[in-house]
Amino acid sequence: MSIVEKIKEIELEMARTQKNKATSFHLGTLKAKLAKLRRELLTPSGGGGGGGIGFDVAKTGVARVGFVGFPSVGKSTLMSKMTGTHSEVGAYEFTTLTTVPGVIQYKGAKIQILDLPGIIEGAKDGKGRGRQVIAVARTCSLIFIVLDVLKPLTDKRIIERELEGFGIRLNKQPPNISFKKKDKGGVTMSSTVNLTHLDLDQVKAVLAEYKIHNADINFKYDATVDDLIDVIEGNRIYIPCIYVLNKIDQISIEELDIIYKIPHAIPISAHHGWNFDDLLEKMWDYLDLVRIYTKPKGQLPDYNSPIVLRRDACTIEDFCNSIHRAIIRQFKYALVWGNSVKHHPQKVGKDHVLADEDVVMLCKKVIC
Repeated sequence: MSIVEKIKEIELEMARTQKNKATSFHLGTLKAKLAKLRRELLTPSGGGGGGGIGFDVAKTGVARVGFVGFPSVGKSTLMSKMTGTHSEVGAYEFTTLTTVPGVIQYKGAKIQILDLPGIIEGAKDGKGRGRQVIAVARTCSLIFIVLDVLKPLTDKRIIERELEGFGIRLNKQPPNISFKKKDKGGVTMSSTVNLTHLDLDQVKAVLAEYKIHNADINFKYDATVDDLIDVIEGNRIYIPCIYVLNKIDQISIEELDIIYKIPHAIPISAHHGWNFDDLLEKMWDYLDLVRIYTKPKGQLPDYNSPIVLRRDACTIEDFCNSIHRAIIRQFKYALVWGNSVKHHPQKVGKDHVLADEDVVMLCKKVIC
């Protein structure tokens, strides 16, 4: 029996199993089996699960945004309008057959845009070239799921299921679960909250599927079996996502008002270039970048060419390394103006965390 056949057999068994307290142990075991089979399918022993001619693209810029969606929803038109990069456009499916890269400059940041070939249902099971497409999506800082506004919810669910099957978690944080293997002592389970989805027997059943019989696990929130499996697998990618609802020129104002209430969604018309400003602003927010302006000694700050950093890596040391790694060896202190300090300027060390639009003047050990 092939891996795909085994996956379908488990999915069928899960579908016909009623969800209740009595079956939770069995369902947890099935989910663990399913996760292991998916990993085996998507990362076979003969090589990695991604790549392929025309799919791997060298990273450029401070962030990478990938366009994911079904064929003919307007990804290529949106790409061309946003970046000026030509991506073949046609009124038929599978016009884009390889990854098409482009670059957009926004708020001083160079952001790479990737137009990925349209995925199809079953991509997570290796159907078509979905494996290569989703493997590239895993490398993105942000994903745009481009949807036809006339049928957004059905397509949204299918694409989310395909990405989830490849270990991509959209608009989620990693599970707050502490998991540590040990040599002996069995499975020890503790929690700081009341667990309603899991008990010790279920946890042991999942761990047994991974041949783990000794471990300490601490749950810091009301986690599910799926959360536990994600932690054990250890290969999940947590990526922010914006749902880009295209072709709003084909719906009414009343329908548009409803669409605006969908979480993480931005309605646009790629053909007419409508609402691109809102889309770019939301993109910037979800990428969570900060701009830092440099100030040479005795000169005004350079507001035209900011150093752009990720918010989770924006210390003075990160700032220095982004310019040149040799700078930190000569670093003495920095003077900072902006929201990250109380005084202007304020003398800070290399561990100081910067805020968006701070101004920084570096002082070296030799001269200042």
